[in-house]
Amino acid sequence: MARLILSLDNQVLAEYNMTKERYTVGRLPDNDVRIDNPAVSGHHSLIINILNDSFLEDLNSTNGTYVNGKLIKKHALQHGDVITIGHHQLRFSDQQTNDTEQDEFEKTMVIPAGQQNADQLAKAEQKAEEAAAAVNDAEAGVRLDPDEASALEDKPKPKPLGESVAPEPASHGETHAGIDPSSAPSALPLAKLQVLSGAFAGRELELTKALTTLGRPGVQVAAITRRKEGYYIVHVESGTEGDFPLVNGQPIGAQARKLTDNDVVQLAGVKMGFFLS
Repeated sequence: MARLILSLDNQVLAEYNMTKERYTVGRLPDNDVRIDNPAVSGHHSLIINILNDSFLEDLNSTNGTYVNGKLIKKHALQHGDVITIGHHQLRFSDQQTNDTEQDEFEKTMVIPAGQQNADQLAKAEQKAEEAAAAVNDAEAGVRLDPDEASALEDKPKPKPLGESVAPEPASHGETHAGIDPSSAPSALPLAKLQVLSGAFAGRELELTKALTTLGRPGVQVAAITRRKEGYYIVHVESGTEGDFPLVNGQPIGAQARKLTDNDVVQLAGVKMGFFLS
């Protein structure tokens, strides 16, 4: 059974089991899915269920109806589609989309370990390590103040004559046992890829592994590594020399590229959105 999950600012407000043929969405009380917000038209959009298919139509709304960030007039809904109406989101979840279809996507784009080139992956991991180290070095260089730089030198600072030096109190965020855990960086959030184009549009892949290899051997292959500093995408191989994956429309080149929330990755002709949870 298909469902609509209504949310605002990532907070789920309601869920609707779609048991009827027609569902209207809008601000007025007579809608099946009511969104009481000035940015929503009285009758904003319509969803029609025909057998196992669902179709979304904008009802000439003032602010428009968007699916996965694109303005639509009519749209055939697929599992995982996110409908934006005003400031609210409706996630379309089709439980009739079975695991076989998800498995088919993973078989098409996710390369199992037995088919991976160990040498190429080792190089990809090394590039990711170098990129992460470069980020750490750059951040350390930015944060380094003169007192910290002096502390790194072998020569201690001269103390004024005749002045006794009391032990310095622990600074904020520190204890006598070390760094206060409450001030430590938060754990790396989980991330996922959502397919934005092609036959598998709407499918999602959670990036739970330390290394996920994606693409089509002989066409274009990339690896996404999950490190404590973040997620990095690295080119592994292509059928054509210099044919690198794209991030936000730009080739990543031979070096690792750190991914940020809402980046769009294009790999082997498939566009995927990168999202942090």
